[in-house]
Amino acid sequence: MNKLKSLFLCASIIGAFVSTSFAMDLSLQDATNMIVKESHDLKKADANLQKAEASLDAANANRWFKLDGSVSYMNLVNIEDPTKSKTIDLPASMGGLISESLKDQAVTIAIPDNIFQAGVSLTQPIYTFGKIGNAVKSVKSAIKMSKASKEMTLREVKYAAAQLYWTAKMTDEMVKLAQQDLTNARLAKKSLTSAGRANRSNLLKIESDIASKEINVSDAEFNRDTAYRMLKIMAGIDVDEQLSLTDNFPQSFNELTAGELTSTPQWEILGEQVKMYERLAKSKRANAYPTLAATANYSYMALSEDIDTMFDKKGGQSAYWGLALQVPLFSGGLNRANATVEAMNAIAAQQDLDKAKKITTEQYKNAIKQYNRLRDNLSTLVKARDLAAQTYKVSQNRFAAGQTSAVELADVSAGLYQLDIALLNTKYNILMSAESVKKLGE
Repeated sequence: MNKLKSLFLCASIIGAFVSTSFAMDLSLQDATNMIVKESHDLKKADANLQKAEASLDAANANRWFKLDGSVSYMNLVNIEDPTKSKTIDLPASMGGLISESLKDQAVTIAIPDNIFQAGVSLTQPIYTFGKIGNAVKSVKSAIKMSKASKEMTLREVKYAAAQLYWTAKMTDEMVKLAQQDLTNARLAKKSLTSAGRANRSNLLKIESDIASKEINVSDAEFNRDTAYRMLKIMAGIDVDEQLSLTDNFPQSFNELTAGELTSTPQWEILGEQVKMYERLAKSKRANAYPTLAATANYSYMALSEDIDTMFDKKGGQSAYWGLALQVPLFSGGLNRANATVEAMNAIAAQQDLDKAKKITTEQYKNAIKQYNRLRDNLSTLVKARDLAAQTYKVSQNRFAAGQTSAVELADVSAGLYQLDIALLNTKYNILMSAESVKKLGE
């Protein structure tokens, strides 16, 4: 029987060793890179950037010439007799218009019922009073907005990655603290029963304490598993993969010094949005102005009574080139109204920019203050935790000697546990405050 127990113990140790050995090491930087790679928001931001760049090509295309071609074939139907070509009878007095030899003779003319036409036309804008130029500039502003939006999304994703990582790490530490707290309670019960002095009151108190701490362990493990699962999902890691988070909470933190906030991706987006609307207003207004363009055209026409002989004879050709001035005369106020809409959009965007500067600047300053305040409090919290640990040790010794009750020991143990949790939360909040500063003003 003892040999069988030994075999089970060895198997358990080997299983635990193998599980730990094959756990995937994951640092904060690795997790961030994987989450950035997997981010759907970043992929959408990249698609929006490519869409804006394609829009610039479309806007620039209006600067260049347009070349259009057309080909058509028509068959004229003689309504009176569809099997024959249409004819026109000319009086004798008009025969000389066709040929001198047919002068004073009546003439019958057959109208060719097969008509082929082909041609090309070219139009090149020369001057549009800013209609095209301002439209192109507005799209360039849209591209800058898309780039700034992608940068803002990248910062948000990196912040979320750090939050996921440190949350998982914190839940890891909370499981250890809860398990240690439960172990201490069980040791107290063992000490009480082994001394042969367990009274019912103390024993009930310790049993109750153990039950509540078992719940704490269960809750901590559930939170840890949930945090790890979310980290794996966002990083594109299989949910069954074992993870080992290699970055630990720092024991100390450097003082955070940051300069004035001068620019953020959000400000760049809103600033370019103002410019985009202003340029669109100018472009819409220019629709009321003339457009000067160069034009050219070439046409070919072939006529025949019989489609088989349509191209036997040389067809008619024509060509021209010149300048065209298109002048809008009346649009019912459409151009002015459209320009006003864009101008009002620019004013609204400017108000959003002014508001964003005030709010983001305050958030940036508060993040720095929060970091430094928590950092200053950390040393005091560490001292309080160390004193609580010493107090618990003294109470533990007194309890073992029968000089104090289980109630006092439970209170001291709970105080130590709460300070351990508070210390862990403070370190987490310091790290996230630093991430907030980077997200807002990096």
